[in-house]
Amino acid sequence: MKLIGIIGGMSCESTALYYDALNRGARARLGGLSSAECLIWSVDFARIEAMQAEGRWTEAGGELAAIAGKLDGAGAEIILLATNTMHKVAAPIEAALSSARFLHIADATGARIKSAGFQRPAIMATAYTMEQEFYTGRLRAKHGLEPVIPNDADRAETHRIIYDELCLGETRPESRAAYEAVAGRLAEAGADCLILGCTEVGMLLSEANSPLPVFDTTLIHCDAALDAALALP
Repeated sequence: MKLIGIIGGMSCESTALYYDALNRGARARLGGLSSAECLIWSVDFARIEAMQAEGRWTEAGGELAAIAGKLDGAGAEIILLATNTMHKVAAPIEAALSSARFLHIADATGARIKSAGFQRPAIMATAYTMEQEFYTGRLRAKHGLEPVIPNDADRAETHRIIYDELCLGETRPESRAAYEAVAGRLAEAGADCLILGCTEVGMLLSEANSPLPVFDTTLIHCDAALDAALALP
């Protein structure tokens, strides 16, 4: 198995989900006591979140690119950025790699949606991911999809719950109900499936309580990493 490098900590809650999914996936594929070979560099999310809020994306990209380079130098062959939002700075991260392969979360997700035959995925994520073009624009341009975005109020509430609750490990019944209601309105707006477009959203939504077929980006990203890690050279 190739060594997987993970840039994590954004938030630590979702990075724990990555670690669990990778190891469960490795065990399911390989059997017995098998687990994923990985290196995790977990950042202080308070510092990264401040950069997001202040629009210091170039600074954040430089910091994460430096980490990617160190994981590459430590022997990682595949690099995962364990967050959707920070794929806004994917370009400098990729540029920092000399030999490792970067797996873009939107590409893994877009390919999975296309292969399943869907066209109009709704997306629930941070405001940055829902409102800026680095993610939805990539889904349009590279995968031919037509993303459906929540309305203003639903975007604000989806974003608030992520940062004020999920990133702190809190899952509240009223927030689960709020997310279910947002998903319902997205279905009414013509979406044919739902991207859980923040790595924490799966803490509240799944196939069990979504009115739309769900594509959990955390699980999809981990599946893509295992595919790459187990592929022949």
